[in-house]
Amino acid sequence: MKQTSWENVSNEMAVEMFEMMLLARKIDERMWLLNRSGKIPFVVSCQGQEAAQVGAAFALDRSVDYTAPYYRDLGVVLAFGMTAKDLMLFAFAKAEDPNSAGRQMPGHFGQKKNRILTGSSPVTTQVPHAVGVALACKMDKKDIATFVTLGEGSSNQGDFHEGLNFAGVHKLPVITMVENNKYAISVPYDRQVASETVSQRASSYGMPGVTVDGNDPIAVYQAVREARERAVNGEGPTLIEALTYRFTAHSSDDDDRVYREQDEVKKAKEKDSIITFAEKLKEKNIIDEVKEKEIHERLNEIVNEATDYAEKAPYAAPEDTLKYVYEELDEGGE
Repeated sequence: MKQTSWENVSNEMAVEMFEMMLLARKIDERMWLLNRSGKIPFVVSCQGQEAAQVGAAFALDRSVDYTAPYYRDLGVVLAFGMTAKDLMLFAFAKAEDPNSAGRQMPGHFGQKKNRILTGSSPVTTQVPHAVGVALACKMDKKDIATFVTLGEGSSNQGDFHEGLNFAGVHKLPVITMVENNKYAISVPYDRQVASETVSQRASSYGMPGVTVDGNDPIAVYQAVREARERAVNGEGPTLIEALTYRFTAHSSDDDDRVYREQDEVKKAKEKDSIITFAEKLKEKNIIDEVKEKEIHERLNEIVNEATDYAEKAPYAAPEDTLKYVYEELDEGGE
């Protein structure tokens, strides 16, 4: 992989990216503590993949672009406008949860005001949804791109092939990013995909394919920025593969010790982007130890406040179970 260019990345943007990555990590870590203490039911983690998520999101125009995230994308949805409080309400399944009012399990993001397309449990269904939005944008002649993410295991589903093929044929403004974290739950990469990289598949869909270091937010930013320029200039879609690694088990219900060596996990954590990006910022004199400590303390407060608020917030009323499921008629039955 070529040397990462910092062109178009201001010091302020770099710090914002670091803060967003760190906030995603802190929220995720808090959710694990809450799960293990029996306060929330489920966690599907972003730990290890924050650099790819945040770097990509910052390359988009988050005032107009749409995103169809997959279940690990805390970094993406935070960058698109969700708050720590929103995500904690989601984790606790409270009535104020903006994603589903407590109906969906954590990781099934969706927020209309921030153009986050609602996700579902069957993996990869978000790809044709993002392609459909991209088609609408092209038909309306709007300079808007859609951004969809998935894991490398999901790239073997029919939705992936159908979505990318349609996008390639019609030159749609959609950017697909595969967050290759090496495992489809317990199945390692070499048992999932025959090609050396996922990005190689792009040529069969008539689009560029790029593999980038998913632990480097600036490298991902540059790749997605270039892809967005292509998209809004009418040059069609792009497939990006961000090489990364998940530090936790697949979910809070999974035991990853049965399918991967813990030495492997330990070695991957040596490239933890939270640490390496902070070191890079200090190397470039963008932040120092004092600034880094201040960021940590400020984000800790945000996570603490969000947790306290969500824990005390009310659950949805039992009678609201069928709300939004069936049409509600007025008293006259009309």
